[in-house]
Amino acid sequence: MPELYEELGLTTEEYQRIVETLGREPNKVELGMYSVMWSEHCSYKSSKEQLQKLPTEGPRVLLGPGENAGVVDIGDGMAVVFKMESHNHPSAVEPFQGAATGVGGIVRDIFTMGARPIACLDPLRFGSLDSARTRYLFEGVVAGIASYGNCLGIPTVAGDIYFEEAYEENPLVNVMCLGVMPVERLIKGQASEPGSVGVLIGSGTGRDGIGGVSVLASQEFDENSEQKRPSVQVGDPFTEKLLIEVCLEMLEKDLLLGLQDFGGAGLTCATCETAERGGCGMDVDISKVPLREPGMEPIEIMMSESQERMFAICSEEDLEEVLSVCRKWGVDATPVGVVTEGDMLRLLSGGEVVAEVPASSLARGPEYHRDAEKPDYIDRVTGFDTGTLSPPEDMGKALLELLGSANICSRRWVFEQYDHMVRVNTVVLPGSDAAVLRTKPLEKGIALSCDCNGRYCYLDPYVGAQIAVAESGRNVACTGARPIAVTNCLNFGNPEKPGIFWQFCRCVEGLAEGCRQLATPVVGGNVSFYNESFGEAIYPTPVIGMLGLLEDVGDRVGSAFAAEGDSIVLLGDTGDELGGSEYLKVIHGKVAGRPPVVDWAAEKALVECLTRAASARLLSSAHDLSEGGLAVALAESCLQGGIGASVQMPGGLPPFVAAFSESQARAIVSVSEDNLSALEGIAVEAGVPARVIGTTGGDRLEAGAFSLSLSEMRSTYEEALERMLAGS
Repeated sequence: MPELYEELGLTTEEYQRIVETLGREPNKVELGMYSVMWSEHCSYKSSKEQLQKLPTEGPRVLLGPGENAGVVDIGDGMAVVFKMESHNHPSAVEPFQGAATGVGGIVRDIFTMGARPIACLDPLRFGSLDSARTRYLFEGVVAGIASYGNCLGIPTVAGDIYFEEAYEENPLVNVMCLGVMPVERLIKGQASEPGSVGVLIGSGTGRDGIGGVSVLASQEFDENSEQKRPSVQVGDPFTEKLLIEVCLEMLEKDLLLGLQDFGGAGLTCATCETAERGGCGMDVDISKVPLREPGMEPIEIMMSESQERMFAICSEEDLEEVLSVCRKWGVDATPVGVVTEGDMLRLLSGGEVVAEVPASSLARGPEYHRDAEKPDYIDRVTGFDTGTLSPPEDMGKALLELLGSANICSRRWVFEQYDHMVRVNTVVLPGSDAAVLRTKPLEKGIALSCDCNGRYCYLDPYVGAQIAVAESGRNVACTGARPIAVTNCLNFGNPEKPGIFWQFCRCVEGLAEGCRQLATPVVGGNVSFYNESFGEAIYPTPVIGMLGLLEDVGDRVGSAFAAEGDSIVLLGDTGDELGGSEYLKVIHGKVAGRPPVVDWAAEKALVECLTRAASARLLSSAHDLSEGGLAVALAESCLQGGIGASVQMPGGLPPFVAAFSESQARAIVSVSEDNLSALEGIAVEAGVPARVIGTTGGDRLEAGAFSLSLSEMRSTYEEALERMLAGS
């Protein structure tokens, strides 16, 4: 018979540490509190050591990792708050509510800092659409994101989706949110003044979500996972919409000393983290917590992850006005805590002490140095020689297969379910390389992109992670924005397995190198481990959320060909790099070879060239080259603009390699004849190879080795996802 601490996910060593900390045996409530706070999801006990390798400081960074979200200065007294997190495990059990509450949670992280949320992004990973279960999960997740975001009135403006067999049992549902605010409105989640009051604001506390962090997000899935459905939280976006207004009004009136959302670990997390950050303790009367269900025990109240709840810290003098603002918006608010001197978090119920533990011991969990060992598969899969590939019999047919493949085909079916225009800030819409939003009252632009090719990271975690940074930087640069900061969501299997932890370590090192090279500090993020079922792990998937800044939103550039008769210019060099490519997977059924080389000098030069050309308003369009290579990028720009093109593939390579190579540090741009020489001058100064490869016009994509009509490509590209969802 397992001990209670084992049932709660604690190890024997961790239990002994708790006993030593308290100087006695913990009671059931205290044990539950430690179990959720020391879970992998909350404590980062396997990743803390490695995350210290990431660059986190820079001239624009106002607040880096450690708070609810990162904050960067965009000038003129304004700041951007942004963060990415995961809701993978709940979404695998109940896709609609798992995804919906993922959106709700990340939105709370943003307005907790004092910012108004203005946009969401959704990086998603699923198994093969040949599977009925994958189709069920995919449709449920998309519906959950759409429902919650649309009800909130926050546009979902970008994201990315990959379908790979490695995600069959463990889909990844990562969510990112961004908000803007005046710099002076920044507030932290801390309780630093003894005598101040802790107020629980929002929904009542129920049994939904109990153990959501420790049960779902800190262990592998197995045949019993379906029984964990009650652990998935249920969302209420209409209450959350009111919470946004309540919190922002209280901050405008300077009523709060601290503000914290209820995320993983619920009331336990909200109380101990605010107290620990402020260097104080707290007395919490849990008998005052509004409950949705009768008979809830103290351990249930402390572990519940019921949604749409906030924890505000205010002075006793401002308490009545805080409650008045909540009444105005029809939101429940209950004083439940008092900040105390010292470090003790004390729970009371009916005057009786039911738990008493140091807040710092909860908030500062254990830290492990895991064993790391290079997996045997690496040398085997990277040993494949792509030079042995024979060319396709029909290049046009090969391109159509790529355009109709799950990882490249149009995502219109997805993003048309999202309201991406609400608040009318969105000026570059979904489907381009990155979304661009107008910041008000400034006329600056914010570009946002999410990227990570897990296949590259599977083949070489270090290089794959660098490519994720490089591609996200290129994506925002193609809009004309300069990359300035990064958030991330690091998705991996079981860190207790040396091969998985080696993947994690190498990915973190790759991210660190990439972010140093692009001067894009990591201001926050999330680690999601145990994405593993029946012993099979997902691809290592360190998703990057890149923030770019346009000083003038009028300089923005889209990826669609915009006019006939423009010159098409290929920026960057193309090499023989088909390892890990979409071409190799779709046409030859292989995930093998070495991923493309990352040349940071070339990447930085390309970013400089693109941003300078955009600010000079030379570009009609810009599109980075990634999955599918040059041929797919050309087809996408043609289809988005409804304009054909006649091009010549780069020489010196077999035509199929030139067409489908996934060499990095490349983009295609279109420019008018009047602007061509100026662009070429900027490219020379930046050190970027620039070659005119064709012109826009007509209703076909002509490339020597193939010729396809726009209508033929469109029917394949636009309809493929819906056909796959229909099981055909």
